[in-house]
Amino acid sequence: MIEINNFTKSYYSFSHKKPLFSVHDISFNVEPGNISGLLGPNGSGKTTIMKAICGFHFPCSGDIFVTDRDGNKINACENSELIPDLIGYVPEKSILPPDMYVKDFLDYAASMHGLSGEEKSKALKKVIDECSISDVTHKKIKTLSKGYLQRVSFAQSIIHDPPNLILDEPVSGLDPAQIIQMRKLIKKMAETKAVLMSTHLLQEVYSLCNNINIISNGNLVASGTEKEILAQTKCRNLEDSFMKLTAGKAENGNE
Repeated sequence: MIEINNFTKSYYSFSHKKPLFSVHDISFNVEPGNISGLLGPNGSGKTTIMKAICGFHFPCSGDIFVTDRDGNKINACENSELIPDLIGYVPEKSILPPDMYVKDFLDYAASMHGLSGEEKSKALKKVIDECSISDVTHKKIKTLSKGYLQRVSFAQSIIHDPPNLILDEPVSGLDPAQIIQMRKLIKKMAETKAVLMSTHLLQEVYSLCNNINIISNGNLVASGTEKEILAQTKCRNLEDSFMKLTAGKAENGNE
């Protein structure tokens, strides 16, 4: 489980007295076995929230808790060194070493998570099969298509079988066939993990998410199932609800 309590994050610069961007007082949970959507316009604060969960930066106020494999809640700020073992992170743009072969890269990723011997061999076989990348393990990463890059990025994120998964725009730039394959993979991962997925595509929310958290200008403006959000906004469909809730344009270029 991922638990966010009153998360606030502000950015400053020497040339501005006011914050350049802030995420204000965000609270929501991501339960195991569920896919929770983080939906909002570009610049609304989605990536700021996700990176804080991963321990890349810390809240100005509030708390973030991540559940370990035994169900214990770990404070992501106080124990940031433990978070990489408990979360798999797939960024929007794959950041992979271009000159490494796929198999060598995944072997390296497994070693970085402390896997070795038979345990590492089983983990490699499992992610290669689950992500359907067996036909490119012998290729260099720089030769891969966008779809395969996403799948390799996904494979490295689950090599250590984390209980929580963070996906930042996981279908961005994929063709229709690749989107279908990625949706199947995400649904399979959600059977045993808590999954938080950011997107600005309503179709992905319809296809994948059990719960929806709508972010606008750094604020959580709605949270719940599609039915609950429609009741809150008194709209007939999610498209109208989204437009109503995010009518204010994002004020900056941060995600």
